[in-house]
Amino acid sequence: MKKKPLLSFWQIWNLTFGFMGIQFGFALQNANSSRILQTYGADVEHLSLFWLAAPLTGMIIQPIVGHYSDRTWCPLGRRRPFFLVGAILTTIALALMPNAGIFLSPETTHAILSPVLIGAGMLMLMDASINITMEPFRALVADKLPSEQHTIGFSLQTFLIGVGAVVGSLLPTIMHRGFGFENVAGVGEVANNVKYAFYAGAAILFVSVMWTIFKTTEYTPKQMTEFSKHKEPVEKVKRSGFMEIMHDIAHMPRTMWQLGLCQFFAWFALFSMWVYSTPALAEHVYHSPDPTSVGYATAGDKVGELFSIYNFVAMLFALLLIPIAGKIGKKLTHAVCLSIGGIGMMSLYLLSDPNLMIFSMIGIGIAWASILAMPYAILSECLPPEKMGTYMGLFNFFITFPQIVNGIVHGWVVRNVYEGHTMFALLAGGIFLFFAAASVFMVRPKKVIN
Repeated sequence: MKKKPLLSFWQIWNLTFGFMGIQFGFALQNANSSRILQTYGADVEHLSLFWLAAPLTGMIIQPIVGHYSDRTWCPLGRRRPFFLVGAILTTIALALMPNAGIFLSPETTHAILSPVLIGAGMLMLMDASINITMEPFRALVADKLPSEQHTIGFSLQTFLIGVGAVVGSLLPTIMHRGFGFENVAGVGEVANNVKYAFYAGAAILFVSVMWTIFKTTEYTPKQMTEFSKHKEPVEKVKRSGFMEIMHDIAHMPRTMWQLGLCQFFAWFALFSMWVYSTPALAEHVYHSPDPTSVGYATAGDKVGELFSIYNFVAMLFALLLIPIAGKIGKKLTHAVCLSIGGIGMMSLYLLSDPNLMIFSMIGIGIAWASILAMPYAILSECLPPEKMGTYMGLFNFFITFPQIVNGIVHGWVVRNVYEGHTMFALLAGGIFLFFAAASVFMVRPKKVIN
């Protein structure tokens, strides 16, 4: 069995650079989708339901893309064709999201179905496009790197995700303060600073993904077989694509299920933060729950700034994960980081000064860095190389399922338990991060030699 060669820093950089652009799309989506949906007329209690479009799409798209990227080979490789298609579709989706109103006739602009059919539809299109690109990127890191470089690869990927997320979250504020675009618009209209932020994010995403496509090579199927201890496929039964995916689900490595519980709690918390931060700050800090008010627009811009801070912290802390995990282990590193994030998210409930919330974002950023790196670093060593794309895609179930559960139940909880006070959703998110930290200790990795 041949051993994969070690890659240089710049080879790993080029390998992961496209993820920076993908995060521009996610950052714009996470910080502005609730703002856009409320602009189109969505009630705050319904926001989590509209956000279901994204995880539902990811649950469907990522396992399929992962499965077929394992089996695709063309002159461009097996992962890079998906990068290219996904980048093109995501660029189009980012341009359409803040312009969803153009698909509405004037008489339906204020209808209750408008945000459902148009805003949520655009959110689904954008998330489907991003997912086509994203999961093959994680599989490519595992494809190219030997196991001893997995932590470095996923940590550098997290660093670049942080770069994209910082700038992406700040883009609406940059467009408003730096370029003079208005951050307030009429009823049913998305503010110009948000529109042009999405346009800029689309361009950056496309260019960065193209960088990875042209600067990175892939191992051929023959080379991948030589790197694997399995010289012949373990399972020789011929199945359709759907039945093969079902078979792989039934035979998931035990480590995936164990990590799944931790992922459930962590992503439930993150979904709450992304959905409810803007209305929570608008009410809790600026006392302006009306989406058309100046105070609400200010809260929306502030959320982008705060999100940029936690992403900036994640960007820097990702590089520290490498020596920390080497010193105390990946599991303990992840548990400590999640606990710090829980403290940070819970502290938002206690603060009324947005400037002090910077300290909350530091804690959340530490947790975010670990969430983006440690589960994949643990998991990648436990997966057979010939199934890397499939299982990385299936692992997305443990990201999308908690978001779907949150979307279904949390709107009812906000209305009937929190009485419309969305800051309680962020408090609950902090508690869930502590649950995630505790569940890390249930993980018992079983490594696959490759």
